[in-house]
Amino acid sequence: MFSDPKFWITISFIIFIALIFNPIRKILGTSLDAKIKEIKDSIDEAENLKNETQITLSEIKKRQNEVKTEIQEIHSNANLKIKNLESEAHKKLNEQISKRELMANSKIEQMARDANISIQKNISDTSIKVAISLIEEKLDDSEKKNLINQSIKDLGSVLKN
Repeated sequence: MFSDPKFWITISFIIFIALIFNPIRKILGTSLDAKIKEIKDSIDEAENLKNETQITLSEIKKRQNEVKTEIQEIHSNANLKIKNLESEAHKKLNEQISKRELMANSKIEQMARDANISIQKNISDTSIKVAISLIEEKLDDSEKKNLINQSIKDLGSVLKN
């Protein structure tokens, strides 16, 4: 068991993973925290936009009530015209609100997708850089050549199977 190279490769791999786990976890944790804060800020911005839309809606409804009192004082023909205008304005307002909600939801979804892609790219890039730097620091030229030769042999045996 102790003379088997696979056993020692497995042990060295486990030690290698244990040594790089904590620094990588810290690096990834800080970058993920930054992305999470960025996403939260974007969500807060979208919520503020939604709140502003609701305030605008309440102001418009208040204005509609004032218009209704004036309409009651005007001649019956004017009443008909104003009611038509009011229904059109309400329809346009609902369309505008629904468009803004769709845009806000779309923007939130896109930001979430972009954040996920960015996080995945950042994790991959960081992992590769850390692995390369650790290999370059830990291995001398002869060990690098041995590792390359062993990789070529392993690749050849894998390709034969």
